[in-house]
Amino acid sequence: ANLGNTRRFITRLKAEGSAFALDDFGSGLSSFGYLKNLPVDYIKIDGAFIRNLLTDAVDREMVKTISRVARLTHKKTVAESVENKKTRQALLKIGVDYAQGYAIAKPQSIESFLAG
Repeated sequence: ANLGNTRRFITRLKAEGSAFALDDFGSGLSSFGYLKNLPVDYIKIDGAFIRNLLTDAVDREMVKTISRVARLTHKKTVAESVENKKTRQALLKIGVDYAQGYAIAKPQSIESFLAG
């Protein structure tokens, strides 16, 4: 609700060593305003754009645009809902930095992750 306070809060915690991500990027109308005005480190591209990346030209262009703007603003991108190898390869070609989803690893409990 208050971009100025949010910006100051993020800036203060980044000075302490924290990093920030905008989650579900693209799902709200003001997303690009947040991207431009908040000093976050990562942009998590909403899975709604990723799921149909291979078959929907509009989703593909949205991901390309988000990726280009993120690079211009020195932010890293994370694609949500990466479910297969072809999508992962397409995202790599577009220039998305990171991916999360079943094509990377299946969800697991923290105990299993630490054990393994």
